[in-house]
Amino acid sequence: MEHLEDKIVEILKTIFDPEIPVDIYELGLIYEVRISKEGVVELDMTLTSPNCPVAESLPKDVKEKVESVEGVTEAHVNIVFDPPWDKDMMSEEAKLELGFL
Repeated sequence: MEHLEDKIVEILKTIFDPEIPVDIYELGLIYEVRISKEGVVELDMTLTSPNCPVAESLPKDVKEKVESVEGVTEAHVNIVFDPPWDKDMMSEEAKLELGFL
């Protein structure tokens, strides 16, 4: 299961927020990844703001890319806004990339 989660994280790191040149995983937009024994993936993710221009397309992209990972049978993306995203949720790498460090 851990190997599958690593592959999912790897694919999430190929998806970028179009307004910020950092991937959605390093931005801290992925809150939780749950994987069932059957390979069904549940992702809780957020957006940088509720009015994000990619609010419809980004979750669809995440779903499609996660479902392309070998071993994943299905993916569900839950958009949540609790807790609200802020820059403190970014990884050190993302903060460095964006000049916050």
